[in-house]
Amino acid sequence: EKVYQECQQEGPITFQQCIPPDKMKLCKKIGEGTFGEVFSTTNSKKETVALKIIPIAGHQKVNGEDQKTFAEILHEVIISKELSSLGEKENNQTEGFITLNNLHCVQGSYPEQLLKAWDKFDRERTSENDRPDFFGSDQLFLILEFEFGGSDLENMKGKLSSLVVAKSILHQVAAALAVAEEALHFEHRDLHWGNVLVKPTKEKEGKYTLNRTPGSFETSGVHVNIIDYSLSRLEIDGLTVSCDISSDEELFMGKGDYQFEIYRKMREENGNIWSDYNPHTNVLWLHYLSDKLLQMTYKRKATTNPLKKMKASLVQFHREVLQYQSATHVLQNCSLFQ
Repeated sequence: EKVYQECQQEGPITFQQCIPPDKMKLCKKIGEGTFGEVFSTTNSKKETVALKIIPIAGHQKVNGEDQKTFAEILHEVIISKELSSLGEKENNQTEGFITLNNLHCVQGSYPEQLLKAWDKFDRERTSENDRPDFFGSDQLFLILEFEFGGSDLENMKGKLSSLVVAKSILHQVAAALAVAEEALHFEHRDLHWGNVLVKPTKEKEGKYTLNRTPGSFETSGVHVNIIDYSLSRLEIDGLTVSCDISSDEELFMGKGDYQFEIYRKMREENGNIWSDYNPHTNVLWLHYLSDKLLQMTYKRKATTNPLKKMKASLVQFHREVLQYQSATHVLQNCSLFQ
């Protein structure tokens, strides 16, 4: 009922009611996760939007995992709404989190047009997901409509101009996390490079407000959006919204990437108690992101003096950042951002 309330619906609607035929045929698959699929289309205002389609409350396993329950999906909906609304706040304001435009609860089997878009993605990029053609007519889905946030950092290897952009990305992520810490005692807890979206912007400068104090950063031509709050934690009016991953052994067993080390470090630092507020987890992910940005290739190599200097300051950030207690502390004290 709470999920329907958040969707402003009495009960589920059909796919066709949610995505009219003219919009349905424009759908392209742009991403995926174990949770489900992400498609792009245009909305009634002719803006490009991203549709995150998540099967819920069914008995069939999806991509090897149980479907999310209504309670689990409510967690993500509440956090998405809160972070999205930080764009309009006064005391603590940021546009660094993806804007949630709309959400709907839908019932039915997967539409043919979406399966076609799924197949095209699979041919071009090879999907790791199960083809979503096995759902019956009684299957429920939550469809979240977000602004189009750009491409994730993982897919931007070799496409960013230089380390100047890397600095801007770190600055923007640190600012967004800091604002959310101060406003909501927020921890993202899963900020790998697939959850950092980058799109071009013509704005030279980006702005934020931290505890009523305005701040800014040079965009270097990119705007960053943070996404995916399935492991996140925050507080609203003294109530904690968090995801208890204490018994998710698989999450802590990953090998082969620094990302998996971060899950173990978080657990080590919080003693496997996930309801408590420990903003140092945001610092761990900033360290991870600086690690990735230093390993990435760029269109312009760091051969000129200014770029060599930039590289040195990013290396220094990577070396020093873990000593700070929170993203707020990083933003206010780290030499890279002063």
